[in-house]
Amino acid sequence: MSEARDKGLEIFREVYGDDVAEGCRQTIETGEDFNAIHAQWSMEWAFGNLWTREALPRKMRSLAVLGMVIGLRQFEEIKYHTIMGMANGLTREEIEEVFYSAMPYCGFPIANTAKAAMLEGFAEVEKRAAQAS
Repeated sequence: MSEARDKGLEIFREVYGDDVAEGCRQTIETGEDFNAIHAQWSMEWAFGNLWTREALPRKMRSLAVLGMVIGLRQFEEIKYHTIMGMANGLTREEIEEVFYSAMPYCGFPIANTAKAAMLEGFAEVEKRAAQAS
């Protein structure tokens, strides 16, 4: 594995847990298909090169990315970046502030979609916390 991929998998593991990261690693190592290439590039480029940059702390990068995926109307990405944002140190209140900012800048229909995705993300974080205790 490349250094960027290793770094990316480590961040991915911190955010989404051992099982999900291990599944991603296995996909990369055992395949040469569509899924393997997607996983490899995600780990190397997004997680290994972007999320390891130090000019923005991961918490701030999470705020920026969450705002972008809201503007792009990406329901699943909003959900996953809500989870990732909390793993990167954002509070629920800070994430809610991103939602409030999206309302006038992105529009109410998009904000409604974002709210639903964020609520799913919050529920997933709460579920994981309950399972860990």
